[in-house]
Amino acid sequence: MPRHTAQSSLLKNLTPLLAIAGFTAMMMQGIVAQAEERTASFAGGCFWCVESDFAKLNGVIDVVSGFTGGTLQNPTYRGNHEGHYEAAEVTYDSEQISYEELLVHFWRTVDPLDAGGQFCDRGFSYKTAVFVGNDEERQAAERTLAEVDALFPKDPVATVILPAGRFWPVEEYHQDYAEKNPLRYKYYRSSCGRDKRVKALWGDKDWGLNTAASPH
Repeated sequence: MPRHTAQSSLLKNLTPLLAIAGFTAMMMQGIVAQAEERTASFAGGCFWCVESDFAKLNGVIDVVSGFTGGTLQNPTYRGNHEGHYEAAEVTYDSEQISYEELLVHFWRTVDPLDAGGQFCDRGFSYKTAVFVGNDEERQAAERTLAEVDALFPKDPVATVILPAGRFWPVEEYHQDYAEKNPLRYKYYRSSCGRDKRVKALWGDKDWGLNTAASPH
């Protein structure tokens, strides 16, 4: 058999194997990428602020504002969202930031002692909550809650830990509000007293975990 004919025959036989190997490698890369992406949901008052606070962290891929925690189907902001919390769903790379780091950041950006809402926003939907998807997340949430409770021995922590349920994204005009409407958002956040209260509450607290994630 001529040399070039033999080489052509060999390449013809190898082509399907190479294609399969390449496809398998692509699939494995996809599986690894998916394994690194996780979601976590937190309620901390106005979802504009919760979304903005988490979006600044390294390792956070996306943050969506919405409702969760209730049984009402298809809750809307201008319509009915009774029984739901205003919340943010955080998609993050677990190789870059841990769930516990997200928890520490959450605690330090809210007033966990407020049982009636958050800052100027009052009512059930503005209360604070951590929504856990498994036993590992529950243990981390309970552990950090206990540490927060120890930091404020005179005031009980009002934040609750609840099982994660369906997350309902809110209307599009609420998504990325801080980015789309920076002046309105800045005015709202300032007039609501969020940063002032957070600074007063957490400014001099030395938390032993020391795992607060860094911003972009």
